[in-house]
Amino acid sequence: MSVFAISDLHLSLNSATDKSMEVFGRRWQGYVKKLETNWRALVGENDTVILAGDISWALSIDEATEDFLFLNALPGKKIIGKGNHDFWWQTMSKLTAFKEKNGLSEISFLYNNAYVAEDFIIAGTRGWFYDPACDNIPGETDFKKIVARETVRLRLSLDEAMKLKETNPEKEVLVFLHFPVVWAGKTSDEILAVLKDYDVRRCFYGHVHGSYETEGDFEAEGIRFSVTSADFLRFTPKIIHKSELL
Repeated sequence: MSVFAISDLHLSLNSATDKSMEVFGRRWQGYVKKLETNWRALVGENDTVILAGDISWALSIDEATEDFLFLNALPGKKIIGKGNHDFWWQTMSKLTAFKEKNGLSEISFLYNNAYVAEDFIIAGTRGWFYDPACDNIPGETDFKKIVARETVRLRLSLDEAMKLKETNPEKEVLVFLHFPVVWAGKTSDEILAVLKDYDVRRCFYGHVHGSYETEGDFEAEGIRFSVTSADFLRFTPKIIHKSELL
C-alpha cells in the first residue's frame, strides 16, 4: 500500500464547463486520457493519492459531479485539497453531503483536518503566495488578509496532525499546499514560519505550470519541497517514499 501525490488536474468533463487545458501546449494534449492510463498503471485499490488543488474548472459543486465521479472510479483513496481555481469548493458539511449524494466513497477533503495514510500523517491547506507587489494591484482583494487566513488554516490542520501523531509517533507529518512556499526568488514567510514551528520536513505544492526547465524539487530552510503539478509530472502520480532521514 503506497501514497502518491498529484495536483492541478483541471478537469472539465462536464460539457457545460468546456475548459480543456489542451490549448496550453503539447504536454496537455490528451491529458485526461494520459492521467487515467498512468494512474491505473501505478495506483492500487488500497493506495492513497493526495490531490492538492485545482481539481475541476466547475463553478459549482453540482457542475463538478462528472469530474468527481471520474476521480472516484480511479483506483485508490483520494484526499483532496483546495486550489485557487476550485470555485466549486464548499463548507465541509456541504462537501460531505455532496459525497453522500453521489456515492463518492473513495474521496475525502483536506480542510482544517488531517488524515493517517500508511507511513504518513497528511496535513495542509490551499496556502497563498504573497508578493508585496500585489499591494499595487487595483481592486478590492486584500492579499495580506488571504495569507493570514491560510496561515490559520494550516495551523488548524497541523494541530490535528499533531493529535494523530500522539498515537502514531512513528509516522511523518507531510504538508500539502496548492501554492508554493518558495518560488522564483520569493518566499511566503508566514507559511514557512508555520512549517518550521511544527518541524515539517517535507512539503508538496502545485499551482506552477510550464516552467519545465525549472527544478521542481528542492530544499530550502531545512525543508524538502516537491512539485505535484500534473503537467510537471507528465500526468503520472508521484509516489512518496518513507524518509530515511527521520
